[in-house]
Amino acid sequence: MVKKQVINIIILAVFLTFSYAFSQLYNSRKLNFKGDLELIIGKSSNLPATWVGNDEVAKDIPILVLAGHADSQGLAGAGTSGEAVDKFGLDPMNPEISDELFWNLKLQESIVKLGKMKGLNIRSYVPRIRNIDDPNDPRTNWSVGHKFAKHGGYAIEIHFDAYGKYGMGSGLIPPFFESPNQIDESIASKFGRFPLQFRGGLGAPRRQIRILEIGKLEGTLEKNLRDEKTRQKTIKLLSNEIVHAFLNGII
Repeated sequence: MVKKQVINIIILAVFLTFSYAFSQLYNSRKLNFKGDLELIIGKSSNLPATWVGNDEVAKDIPILVLAGHADSQGLAGAGTSGEAVDKFGLDPMNPEISDELFWNLKLQESIVKLGKMKGLNIRSYVPRIRNIDDPNDPRTNWSVGHKFAKHGGYAIEIHFDAYGKYGMGSGLIPPFFESPNQIDESIASKFGRFPLQFRGGLGAPRRQIRILEIGKLEGTLEKNLRDEKTRQKTIKLLSNEIVHAFLNGII
């Protein structure tokens, strides 16, 4: 009887040891991820896209970074809630806005802050009103971005794509009526590319605003954003990749 109890204790101890080792390995992989962009954001869009950005841009080109869906909360275009909320029932990051907008705003802020440190002529715009029914209202992302682009600036809107079968993955959607330039090419080289006339031409590209889909809001990307231990590191990694793409695309 005693011998059997000793064996059971040994078996339990071995099981607990392996369980602890596995959890430590899992957590270390999750929390100490390497700066491999594809491992974090997942696959890029596999839609056929053959465009190449060749047009040169000046070193001091004004850059405007917009947070996708910042003016359409409570409307049809509020952005994805993400896999964590929709599929697994977790609480949203902020109950007043979609999780996509929450992360769009965080990344927008980080990109502009880092870009200024690197000497870029970069700024952001955030609408004060979260629900603007008229897409042509002068306060919307589209209106401000269009006006900025018409005056020779480079306007780009940050997005996270829908999770699962609804999303396409990461990639840049170029402007509809303008030849892609070397910044577009630099970003596409890192994140992938969508067709020139994706879905017949979305609202932002029709107004000369690029759209950058960071990746699907799911899996490793969303977990590392939601985990407070990896959140800032993930945002910094993404913003660093985008800012360096800007820098590599200018003369």
